[in-house]
Amino acid sequence: MTHNTPLEQYRSRVQSSELKADPVQEQAVAELQRLYDEVVALGDKVELSFFQRLTGGGNAQEHDPLGVYMHGGVGRGKSMLMDLFYDCLPDSIKARRVHFHEFMIEVHDYIHSRSHDDGSVQGVVDQALPSLAELIAARSKVLCFDEFHVVDIADAMILGRLFKILFEKGVIVVATSNWAPKDLYKDGLQRARFLPFIDLLSSKVAVVHLDSPHDYRAQTVQVEGSYFTPLNVQTRRAVDELFVQLSGGEAVKQHKLRVKGRVIVAEQVAGQVARFSFAQLCERPHGAEDYLKIAESFDTVFIEEIPKLGYDRRNEAKRFMNLIDALYEARIPVVISADATADKLYRGRDHAYEFERTVSRLLEMQSDSYP
Repeated sequence: MTHNTPLEQYRSRVQSSELKADPVQEQAVAELQRLYDEVVALGDKVELSFFQRLTGGGNAQEHDPLGVYMHGGVGRGKSMLMDLFYDCLPDSIKARRVHFHEFMIEVHDYIHSRSHDDGSVQGVVDQALPSLAELIAARSKVLCFDEFHVVDIADAMILGRLFKILFEKGVIVVATSNWAPKDLYKDGLQRARFLPFIDLLSSKVAVVHLDSPHDYRAQTVQVEGSYFTPLNVQTRRAVDELFVQLSGGEAVKQHKLRVKGRVIVAEQVAGQVARFSFAQLCERPHGAEDYLKIAESFDTVFIEEIPKLGYDRRNEAKRFMNLIDALYEARIPVVISADATADKLYRGRDHAYEFERTVSRLLEMQSDSYP
């Protein structure tokens, strides 16, 4: 981690032309600087004795700093600013930066690990969440979540109860999202039960809307990259040649990935380069855990024969978004062959806004600045 403050780091990058001066980003940096100063000032006061934990003395006090929740369209620099803040925190501050998908997988894994203690699902959750919150709070005073988003009823119900305990223990949240807090889980099943969490979250963070007109990712796109379209003989030949080039001509083998008893078969793997079809990864019931495993297992991933996606392919589109999120977060180079350019791949309504982030990430993946 660096020793400079977020404001110093931001101004230095602007001065060196690494970043463009942006008044909207500066507003967010000002909030991050405020939080940085307050967190550093707390120092070792956040450490709790064993006796305090036993007697409930670990609850947050009124002076605990407000976190920061940055929301806005894709490519506005939300993740970059959060990373800038996180990298500036001194080593004495217990902090964690994690993609929200990954965090929720860990939450469900922990709950599942406690399932032998109680036969009912509700009983397991009731028993597991306080101890899970205790573990999280002991490890992290500051939690930085990238891509905070809620689409699942199970997640929605767990979040309110888990975060209530975390906030009581003084955990501070920094988050990026495409959605304002009030729009989280919008139109979701039984959303009324989720509204208390929104009120709680809103009371614990300063909300910053990054509505800059600039999409910084789109500005870095190169004319030629690793995205091939349309789907034809020429595209197939180009992708085949690139696979041989990137794998160094190593022998092609089958490779099996195991995820909690499930098996994902990569039919063509050479070295650390793997080829998958869209049908294999997105037309089958794969989830975020599967995609994270792929990201962990290979240095480069080919995703081939991606069709145009309409309303009738909304499930496949959702899986594709999760796949790209996992690969992007792990900074894995991706080679694409598709029936249309990234901005014309999806023409459905259900995930139209969310898919804008995927388009932006696909564009960035073709740029010289990635990975």
